[in-house]
Amino acid sequence: MTDEFRRKAKNFLLLDIETVSSFASYEQLPERMQKLWDKKAATLRKTDDTTSNADFFYQRGAIYSEFGKIVCIAFGAYYWNEKEEISFKVRSFSGNDEPKLLQDFKALLERYAPGELTLCAHNGKEFDFPFLCRRMLIHGIEIPKALQVTGKKPWEILHQDTMDLWKFGDYKSYTSLDLLAAVFDIPGSKNEMSGDQVTKVYYEENDLEKICRYCREDVVVLGQLYLKLNCMQTVLPENVTRVE
Repeated sequence: MTDEFRRKAKNFLLLDIETVSSFASYEQLPERMQKLWDKKAATLRKTDDTTSNADFFYQRGAIYSEFGKIVCIAFGAYYWNEKEEISFKVRSFSGNDEPKLLQDFKALLERYAPGELTLCAHNGKEFDFPFLCRRMLIHGIEIPKALQVTGKKPWEILHQDTMDLWKFGDYKSYTSLDLLAAVFDIPGSKNEMSGDQVTKVYYEENDLEKICRYCREDVVVLGQLYLKLNCMQTVLPENVTRVE
């Protein structure tokens, strides 16, 4: 573990978000949004897919910021304990009130000095970071500087993406966090549920805490994967703290 990484870790936040469809059913969508979903579904659906627009919304609406919403944001950071062992703490913000959730997360980011905080997520550049920004704008929330990319040069954007780190410039395919965890022999996060079940767990089981546990575990996996991708020792299980 280098001194450079220890300095970097003071302003390094790893995160993951969980999203659900914006309404419990297609029928609850405003009529204008139903028509727009129908158009979008037509471009997404495979030729032989006979899934109705209503079922397709329930299955896929959470992926798109115009039709989904954030219900949990988990985040973690490295630190060194009294034995000078690398440790990791993860906690989460969650709730049914998305604007409050986003405001809480914004306040967290703004605790760091401007231009110093590095954010890291798996597929964050394609999903987590833009989804957060779009939902903030929809609710009239000013995007915090740590998430702003407009007008910045590439080297001024302090975002890291473990999927990018794994690609090495190869853009042919998506590699899941779960697959990389298996490749690097990191305990996975899919013991209780998987990502495609989040909307169901939220609306049918009404179990937001279950979603949060899953989200926090994804951040733990992310934290271990980041260390592996940088040829550093992973955090011992007893040095991982989960704050509910």
